[in-house]
Amino acid sequence: MNDALFDVSQKRVVITGAAGVLCGSLARGLARRGATLGVLDIADDAAATLCEQIRADDATRQAGGEAHPFHCNVLEAGSIETAYGKVRERLGGVDVLINGAGGNKAEATCVPPDSLFFDLSADAIRWVFDLNCMGTILPSQVFGRHLAEQGSGCIVNVSSMNAFRPLTRIAAYSAAKAAVSNFTQWLSTYMAQSHNAAVRVNAIAPGFFLTEQNRFLLTNEDGSPTARGRQIIDHTPMGRYGHPDDLLGTVVWLISDAASFVTGIVVPVDGGFSAYSGV
Repeated sequence: MNDALFDVSQKRVVITGAAGVLCGSLARGLARRGATLGVLDIADDAAATLCEQIRADDATRQAGGEAHPFHCNVLEAGSIETAYGKVRERLGGVDVLINGAGGNKAEATCVPPDSLFFDLSADAIRWVFDLNCMGTILPSQVFGRHLAEQGSGCIVNVSSMNAFRPLTRIAAYSAAKAAVSNFTQWLSTYMAQSHNAAVRVNAIAPGFFLTEQNRFLLTNEDGSPTARGRQIIDHTPMGRYGHPDDLLGTVVWLISDAASFVTGIVVPVDGGFSAYSGV
């Protein structure tokens, strides 16, 4: 196998929501492979801390990787435009956009009998939908224009298992991630037909990873699994939650030359959850 196919060194990679657990792990892993990272997040201190950690990492320095923090609110076009200008000035351009900003919140979650779908706050539902869906579309407009004009590059969106099969309790999140998957397919076709086929758009669909957004649903205060958490593990053939580093190999493939003829797909990274019928 030609390892050069999977070479991501020298690539300029922008990640939104980069200070989160999963995207922070991606940023570290890509920097260790020589990529230059634009770490975009609304939390300035967390983004700066992540970049400091990446720069202090021996493997990153040996590989020639870099990381630079930039403030960005993915729900405000002006903020994204400002971030893009600063990224282009600092990095010289962009080769890859990873739309990692997203999340859920308890107020948009049904947990009967205390919280019913009929009583969910419209503001909470809108917050979840906007963060995940519009938070993917708006950065794709700003950075996607640059990729289209450049005539090369790729976008990787972050969908979810919920886009394949809606899960109980999280109506807003499931709907938003289904929209992300659909948008991924749409944008891949649009870029190839209306701009340049060398601009590719794909998505990853993580299975179950313990994060601050879902921990309240999956674990009790003492760390033991809730009934829902146990059900998830029982329906994951590999028998565990995903580790943040489990996403890295798939992302490296999607942004490298190894995937040069791959566009418009949503790749499950789920330990077999989407393949298991429960029987």
